[in-house]
Amino acid sequence: MMDNPNSSDVYEKLAQELRRGVLVLATLSQLGEAQYGYSLINELAAQGLDIDQGTLYPLLRRLEADGLLDSQWNTEGPRPRRYYVISPTGASLLQRLSAEWRGLAAVLDKLLAK
Repeated sequence: MMDNPNSSDVYEKLAQELRRGVLVLATLSQLGEAQYGYSLINELAAQGLDIDQGTLYPLLRRLEADGLLDSQWNTEGPRPRRYYVISPTGASLLQRLSAEWRGLAAVLDKLLAK
């Protein structure tokens, strides 16, 4: 069977869609302590999840607007940085989303084992 020339394009689109679906959970999970955007990008990358600035910063602003993150500017140092930390509402939601993720992962493990 010959590979479809577009199969790698389809794979990339679908893989990106899967990654995009976990970014909220991954981001919330790393903000128990305040971090600025670039440090969060590096932390996620060190754990194996690459995210670019053009994706992360709008996500951080949206999560803050939804009340899931708190932020404040730190003007000490050579440049001002906005630090984000999970809010109490975000921490509660993180617990619920984590349970949902574990349930879905268990179901998918069963389905993919066939």
